[in-house]
Amino acid sequence: RLHDNHPNPFNPSTTIRYELPSAQRVRLAVYDLTGRLVRILVNEEWQDTGEFAVTWDGRDTNGRGVASGVYFYRLRIGEFNDVKKMVVLK
Repeated sequence: RLHDNHPNPFNPSTTIRYELPSAQRVRLAVYDLTGRLVRILVNEEWQDTGEFAVTWDGRDTNGRGVASGVYFYRLRIGEFNDVKKMVVLK
């Protein structure tokens, strides 16, 4: 299960929470409105059952702060996919 990020809108960082019903390989990534990958927060890591929280600092893969706007975060766990929207306000 993927939860809404908090706070939303945010500046400078937000926390994304999710739950795993069983041990799985996890990928959590952030995308811009065009679908371009902005940053991978969890990269195919094996995680046990439980609740997890990841903080995104509003920076891309190169460490640059992203512009204000709408972004999406996508959680992929095996065949499960879920996407939620978040807003960066500067």
